Amino acid sequence: MLFIRKEMNFFALLDALQTKNGLIELALGLLCVIAAYALARRLYRYWFAHNPERYDQFLPYTGFRLVLPVSAQVLVVLASFTWGRLEHAPMLVLHILSALLFWLAVIRLCTAVVRQAFPHSRFERHSEHFLASALWLGFVSWTIGFDVAVMDWLESISFYVGKTRLDLLTILNGLLWVTVIVVVALWASRLIEARIMKLKHLDSNLRIVFAKLTRTGLVVASVLVALPVMGIDLTVLSVFGGAVGIGLGLGLQKIASNFVSGFIILLDHSIRIGDRLMVDNRVGYVTKMTSRYVVLKGSDGTEALIPNDALMSNTVINQSYSDKNMWTSLPVQVAYGTDLDLALSLLKQASDHPRVLKNPGANAFVTLFADSGINLELGFWVADPENGFMGLKSDINLAIWRLFKQHNIEIPFPQREVRIVGDKPAGQG
Repeated sequence: MLFIRKEMNFFALLDALQTKNGLIELALGLLCVIAAYALARRLYRYWFAHNPERYDQFLPYTGFRLVLPVSAQVLVVLASFTWGRLEHAPMLVLHILSALLFWLAVIRLCTAVVRQAFPHSRFERHSEHFLASALWLGFVSWTIGFDVAVMDWLESISFYVGKTRLDLLTILNGLLWVTVIVVVALWASRLIEARIMKLKHLDSNLRIVFAKLTRTGLVVASVLVALPVMGIDLTVLSVFGGAVGIGLGLGLQKIASNFVSGFIILLDHSIRIGDRLMVDNRVGYVTKMTSRYVVLKGSDGTEALIPNDALMSNTVINQSYSDKNMWTSLPVQVAYGTDLDLALSLLKQASDHPRVLKNPGANAFVTLFADSGINLELGFWVADPENGFMGLKSDINLAIWRLFKQHNIEIPFPQREVRIVGDKPAGQG
């Protein structure tokens, strides 16, 4: 695994492959890689093929990504040791292959960490594999000296910013360091956020606030660390701060307002995860709270992204602010001549349902003497409104129908009487 770059010269490798020992080393190396690949495929079929959820688990997935390079590395080292004992000759091909496999393992480990740092679905496995392949090919080009020509070309493309000379190599190097530092900060923030969200003794809003403050603080700290690495003086932040101030004044007020409003909502506990809200005639449950918006999921499965600023400036009906129990009612009409005391008693009896609260219990009322019958209404408290009302109301309506049918209580329907006025039947002139 340890090597000196000049020993891995591309032309030296070509010279070695023109000898018998070099070709044997190449064949041994290929056999080691093929055996390691077979082992990785077998592990995939056994561990991941029928359990795709393990792709989202950091340790199992990272271990799987390291199986191929690590097992191939072990086999190459054993082959190198065995062949060295037999031939007593320097081994360049296996030595280079061992170094390449070692750095392949390091690169796969780093890209797995990068994938873990990003939210799910933002950095898929295909993107990770592409990044790992690109980095490894870059390392291979470095081993054969191709990077020298590329760096000379990047340094030749330069320009001046004031009195400072910048070239493309410096810019790419700075961007690389900034990306690495920010990604590490995001990965650390995700680990800390996961730990914070598991602290059940803390209020859910406080957990979200601490998690977001941690992420914001780490990102800001990573930028402050990355700027000096790029060779940028931190005094430029004063200019940057002025630019941000102008941006806020010209068009970023909404973004800043949503960000601040999000923290105010979380800290004043006016809205929590799981609350049932009514915003602009839309009713749903809060499933997620971010620094910019709140996700409101309706009973039909649709999700509305409500900006935090709208929740601060508009009237929001929180139907579970102090108590998640909800009152709902069912209208029923009975015919004139019905024993109302019996009908009200049967309505209360029909409300005997596992989801209906017993204390306070259901109640029935006479609401109106209408044209076709007498309007009654059954009201009750629901203990779990997050499970919806359609199924519950259907069950209670069926119970009312059966009880009314059993006690011969009629549910009327509108009737119309048509009279023909005149001496002559229709159709005669």
